[in-house]
Amino acid sequence: MTEHPLLPENASWPARRALARWARNVTEARWFALTVFVLILVNAALLGVETYRGLAADWSQGLRLAENLCLAAFTAEIVLRVCAHADRPRDFFRDPWNLFDLAVVGCAFLPFVRENATVLRLLRLARVLRTARFLPQLRIVMVAVARSLPGTVSFLLVGALLLYVYAMVGWLLFGHHDPEQYGSIGRAVLTLFLLMTLDGLGEAVHAGLEATRWSIVYYASYVLIASFVLVNVLIGVVISSLEEARELEREQRDDTPPADRDLLTRIAVARRALDELEASLPAQNRSTRRRPCA
Repeated sequence: MTEHPLLPENASWPARRALARWARNVTEARWFALTVFVLILVNAALLGVETYRGLAADWSQGLRLAENLCLAAFTAEIVLRVCAHADRPRDFFRDPWNLFDLAVVGCAFLPFVRENATVLRLLRLARVLRTARFLPQLRIVMVAVARSLPGTVSFLLVGALLLYVYAMVGWLLFGHHDPEQYGSIGRAVLTLFLLMTLDGLGEAVHAGLEATRWSIVYYASYVLIASFVLVNVLIGVVISSLEEARELEREQRDDTPPADRDLLTRIAVARRALDELEASLPAQNRSTRRRPCA
């Protein structure tokens, strides 16, 4: 009797599953998440201390050692998260947060990054964003911001068109009377962009009345459209994306339906039976070789 053809290939599966089970128990523990969260805060504090030149010069070696320790701890964290998916490696790369963590930590080992202090500090700053992984509400907000980008781009295009039109009209109305504010299309756009916050609007209206009475209609229509309509549209886009992000987070947290849970239980039982069968194959092969031929 020949040996099972799949046995050498699958011989490491029980070990990989055991490793994944152990690493998953560690990474899903509350103390592990709390430890990583504290390390992220320590990393942020170290970045803040380095902005003080006196402290950075006096404690340069200590700060460098602390940074290396943080990098080693984050590397160990990523290794544990990878080991937690040893039985299902593809699942690790399906999680966007895993990819983000892997990129932030892995880039720190690249030679051209280690030699560039500015890029290295930016990567260390990006580690602060990893706090969203451990704060569900912050994660919802970040997902909402990402999902609102398409609507925000449309808002920016409409806002840019509005600024350009009103800037051209302002140049025609006030260009000769107020060249510092409306002497060119660039200055007019900058003036209107600052007026979008309603700061200095009264002074602009009084200065415009000296040039033409149409300035009241000009500024009133601009404030109505830019400061109220467009801003409310942007708020609506963000709120809609926030609701979508909350619904997505809720769907990810929902438990598996009973029917699917029963199916997953049957699959797990079948896998265990298959593992036991594969483990018993070597013993059967040895007993077959020892048995004399009739």
